[in-house]
Amino acid sequence: MGGVSIEIWDLWYPKAAATGIPFARGRLDATEALLVHAVPEHLTVEIRTDNGERIAFAQDLPRTLQSPVCLLRREGVSIRREDIWPTDAELGLPILLPGGEVGILRSWWHADDRKEWRWQIELSNSIR
Repeated sequence: MGGVSIEIWDLWYPKAAATGIPFARGRLDATEALLVHAVPEHLTVEIRTDNGERIAFAQDLPRTLQSPVCLLRREGVSIRREDIWPTDAELGLPILLPGGEVGILRSWWHADDRKEWRWQIELSNSIR
């Protein structure tokens, strides 16, 4: 049976409580790059297939820049974090919101001093 493969991106804030707390868990079409909004200063990321097989992992990824969005890139079985101010290059990428909702980044603007930004995402859902 063909079709798009599904992945679960599970993000944790590892510096809270005794063993960390969940930040977001999103179910989305397989991707090598995922934007995430409002990420804490450290992040642990696990990517699994829809049937539960772990395919990538990274622990305690530190913040790289003070920004409202980070870009997670899967590189083989590891994951790299880069905190960014999105540009046109990131439009069309999936974006994970705290809690787990996944949308598509459709537009982004920020002031030169980075004290103001405006953005739009597209949210779409279906029952399978």
